[in-house]
Amino acid sequence: MSPIMVRPVREQLDHDRIIRLLQARFRRRFEVGINPGHEQNAPVGTGPAASYPDVVLLSSQRGRRLAGVIEVETTESVNHLEAIAQWVRLSRLRAPFHLYVPASSVDVARRLCTDHAISVAEVVSYHTVGDQLRFTTVYRAPAVTRRARTSRAGTGTRPRQPV
Repeated sequence: MSPIMVRPVREQLDHDRIIRLLQARFRRRFEVGINPGHEQNAPVGTGPAASYPDVVLLSSQRGRRLAGVIEVETTESVNHLEAIAQWVRLSRLRAPFHLYVPASSVDVARRLCTDHAISVAEVVSYHTVGDQLRFTTVYRAPAVTRRARTSRAGTGTRPRQPV
């Protein structure tokens, strides 16, 4: 569970709205599971080690392999405790970790990722214009080349690129 036990009502409504928008956005390419509010619909992992990111992207092919996780944060939840409790754990999964933060919190989120060696596939900022949400990618991890992948194949590790 998130260290942010109670978000202000307005922020919680915005948080859940963004999760539902992302579900609609990724529905064509992935099988999408969401965990808005305190719901626990789509786990990653099993048993007591299971975590519940805001959006879980599964491959729509036969294996339903984990294709990515998305964590949506609000102004209140971009903080040290959240980074330690959730971001670190989600960044260590074998799937891309995408972080969505308010435009006003991008610098704080990037600093937290650097300080805690959290590797993210993308950091995306969002802001409202009227009643519409606008998303802007502010950081995208460099793609791992085929040559680099084959040279690390015997090491059993994957690179960690903090923001």
